[in-house]
Amino acid sequence: MATHPTYPGFCRDCLAPAAAGRTRCSKCGSPRLLHHQELDRLTIAHIDCDAFYASVEKRDNPDLADKPVIIGGGKRGVVSTACYVARIHGVKSAMPMFKALDLCPNAVVIKPDMEKYVRVGRQIRSMMHDLTPLVQPLSIDEAFLDLAGTERLHHATPALTLARFALRVQQEVGITVSVGLSYCKFLAKVASDMNKPRGFSVIGEAEAVEFLKPKPVTLIWGVGKAFASTLERDGIVTIGQLQVMEEGDLMRRYGIMGKRLFNLARGMDERKVHLNDEAKSVSAETTFFEDYSRPEDLISPLRALSEQVSHRLKKAAIAGHTVVLKLKTADFKSRTRNRRLDAPSQLADRIFREGLSLLEKEIDGTRYRLIGIGVTDLSDAGQADPPSLIDEGAGKRAAAEAAMDALRNKFGTKSIETGYTFGKGKRGHAP
Repeated sequence: MATHPTYPGFCRDCLAPAAAGRTRCSKCGSPRLLHHQELDRLTIAHIDCDAFYASVEKRDNPDLADKPVIIGGGKRGVVSTACYVARIHGVKSAMPMFKALDLCPNAVVIKPDMEKYVRVGRQIRSMMHDLTPLVQPLSIDEAFLDLAGTERLHHATPALTLARFALRVQQEVGITVSVGLSYCKFLAKVASDMNKPRGFSVIGEAEAVEFLKPKPVTLIWGVGKAFASTLERDGIVTIGQLQVMEEGDLMRRYGIMGKRLFNLARGMDERKVHLNDEAKSVSAETTFFEDYSRPEDLISPLRALSEQVSHRLKKAAIAGHTVVLKLKTADFKSRTRNRRLDAPSQLADRIFREGLSLLEKEIDGTRYRLIGIGVTDLSDAGQADPPSLIDEGAGKRAAAEAAMDALRNKFGTKSIETGYTFGKGKRGHAP
């Protein structure tokens, strides 16, 4: 929400108190003052790194500072993220690379370096835990925080503590973050998106309904393009229209989603910030340099991706209960298929075999430009991959995989390969 100079606040650059009515800091002259009626009472925050991958690359290469940067694959890939210079030209995440380069032909394209991004993300996550134990990560570069009860620890309100945090990340990590502060998770997330980059927006409880009234229904968590089209056919395009509807009417029309519409349209969100609520899936995907329909062209990358997912699961000591296959056709239509396992797994062999079974049903002459594999329903690895009473060869394959892992850990990931991937060449890239 817009700041309110009629209320006291502080300077986001030097953290000095800012009297009501001031538009510039009396100490450092900065215009980045934060005023709000409820500033000292709000405790739920959403922190989001600004154009995270691109920001890390610009930090590491100052020559890129003023240039448009796109993180993604080659000409047939998709945009993972783009810096704000590139976004001015219309480049967006998940956009096909050829379209992004048409919009911004002078962009510098950099292949993602996920290991580096994970290191930086963990560094920032550690800083979040210095603020509060209640940190709920949503992805590598964003998280919810609940700072209730931290005033005595930090000798500051949650708002001031968050401002200190943003400055610390900028000084110690070399990238910037945007902060949203509110009384609930829904509006904290909305607030963090409002004034990027280097934003700090506040939405208070007293103003929530009026703030939401003119906003499009797509602002509501869970309302994507398809559901927004359904609502539009029913004559509903703004949140204000939902605010005058009865809960029962919305539930009769839209089921359980109707209840969500009723509550969030009124700024009612009772979800708590859950401790250590990590990512709900681990996956990997690749976009091909050309479209493929033959099994021999699809199975090799499926195996390689399964090994990537397995490596990440083992490194994090977690396992997945459901295998998910992702395909994208030549005309950009997505297909997702999944299968629940009888026990959680972190084995590349198990993930690949289940993914292959799902893939075989989709090999019907359709040409695919992307394939991905992943697991969901994550748990710790303690209960993963028990001995199989049905598949007699599973134990031998698991032992062979363990031996391969030992060799790879010692000599590198390419030191040993299976027959599925050996000598197959590089058909695509994993963004």
